[in-house]
Amino acid sequence: MPGMTIERISLPQARRIALAAQGFGAKRHAAPGPSHLARTVSRLHLHQIDSVNVLSRAHYLPAFSRLGAYDRADLDRMSWGPKRQRRLFEYWAHEASLLPFELQPLLRWRMRQADRGEAGWDRMRRYAKERRPEAMALLDRIRAEGPLATADFESHQGKSGWWEWSDTKSALEWLFWAGHITTATRRGGFERVYDLPERVLPADILARPTPSDEEAHRALIERAALAHGIATTGELRDYFRQKPEQAEPAIRALAEEGVIRPVEVPGWRHAWLHRDARLPRRIEGQALLAPFDPLIWERSRAERLFGFRYRIEIYVPAEKRQFGYYVLPFLLGDRLVARVDLKSDRQAGRLLVQAVHLEPDAPAETREALAAELEAMGAWLGLSEGVSYASKG
Repeated sequence: MPGMTIERISLPQARRIALAAQGFGAKRHAAPGPSHLARTVSRLHLHQIDSVNVLSRAHYLPAFSRLGAYDRADLDRMSWGPKRQRRLFEYWAHEASLLPFELQPLLRWRMRQADRGEAGWDRMRRYAKERRPEAMALLDRIRAEGPLATADFESHQGKSGWWEWSDTKSALEWLFWAGHITTATRRGGFERVYDLPERVLPADILARPTPSDEEAHRALIERAALAHGIATTGELRDYFRQKPEQAEPAIRALAEEGVIRPVEVPGWRHAWLHRDARLPRRIEGQALLAPFDPLIWERSRAERLFGFRYRIEIYVPAEKRQFGYYVLPFLLGDRLVARVDLKSDRQAGRLLVQAVHLEPDAPAETREALAAELEAMGAWLGLSEGVSYASKG
């Protein structure tokens, strides 16, 4: 801001601020329960959903990274359990995500955009306009019959997966984006079952006034800033996937209010520090991080913070992969010191460590700490036969 002295933050300080904001460094509770899980979800604001299940569904992993061996059934109940137990809903935030109920009003602007055909993939947008009657017919059936999945509408065995959606799936997903339906539960192979929002979400949430677009974007940016602790303008926008014209006025408004302030970090452009961000003297972190963990999902941020270039190689041909299929970075202290290619062999009851790659500056205790974390993960996943190493890198 004009005339303001800009605080300088070193890169090690920025790392510690970011890790503390994301819930790392605190001592893990011996038996984390629903209240610990609720605090973690509240801190992160969302858990990204991904369909790959080679290790575990992605939405389970961020809480394990921060809490240790919590009960995954607690997250299931919060997400898809009986209405009185639910605390989360599904929507598009940072990709498909589980979010606390209170964020629903803040994302209605995106629902309105989708309803007008201005958001979502091209194959969905046509249902906002020329093919809208077809989608509304599906909505009428859900209204009359109750929760339904794509398969309930289709009388033939066609492909309706992520990459080859049927017309029915595309129409249902447009209805989902536009807020006409939401996820009632998941079944079978994680298939989404749709229902009306008023039969899934609390009445008091749906009754809350819809904020203006400006108010919603400011609230989302503030949450992104708190979840990051310290971040660039682009990173603040990326958390809830806001466009520059939506996010930048919100950032200016928050800066004028003193909620965030500009700081200088070596190698960063336009960095911001949240007024409630903590700067611990040290971080005692030890965690395996899912590819979709909010600490590292913005790959350029991971590179700026940790000097760690990370790319997921699921879609890379096997012979061209550098590190493996489903690779988790390993956090030790305040650094990313290794990456591990993991797979759950559920039939044999083993956690398969297909490759371990240490970073050049990994400390001497890395292998021992990593082995302990792998044992803990295998036990949490119910893989009773323990950890099996194919290679130690």
